[in-house]
Amino acid sequence: MTGINDVYPNDLIDELAELMKDTEEIKAPEWAAFAKTGSHKERPPAEKDWWYPRSAAILRTIYKFGPIGTEKLRTKYGGKKRRGHQPPIFRKAGGSVIRKVLQQLEKAGLVEQAEKGVHKGRILTAEGKALLKKAAEQAGKKAPVQAPKKEVQEKKEAPVAEKPKQEVEEKKEQPVAKKETPKEEKKES
Repeated sequence: MTGINDVYPNDLIDELAELMKDTEEIKAPEWAAFAKTGSHKERPPAEKDWWYPRSAAILRTIYKFGPIGTEKLRTKYGGKKRRGHQPPIFRKAGGSVIRKVLQQLEKAGLVEQAEKGVHKGRILTAEGKALLKKAAEQAGKKAPVQAPKKEVQEKKEAPVAEKPKQEVEEKKEQPVAKKETPKEEKKES
């Protein structure tokens, strides 16, 4: 059985987006074709049905980090704004898109508002978790995650040049010259 964390996120989001297209409550508003996703973007999304992958990505984010609210999601989907000669600065994503997606997910019964300690935001319902598991199983069947293969290379030791036995024997036979220290010279005189 393939878990939600056992598949690649992009594959999971693609499968989840396909499943969300069948849901009546989740539909892109009319203005979605013309709207940018944030002030840091120069143009609207190039894909015509970008609403569904974004909804799927938000649902996966709620699963991983929930309870999570609009502001944290705005930060997650934000980016650097190009400002010409000035250095780029970070800008949050537009809140309208995220709010509408969260409202649609809540209307579909996939998320609900909750408080957990000091954190409040949206969390997944049992129906939302079931949908995520279904998408994960479908994504796992198409492209199962494989652990990266580690290639172990054997270390080749550099060959040590052996000295011929004659040289070794000659060095042993040579007497070691004793160095005289200046103190010994004075004692002899």
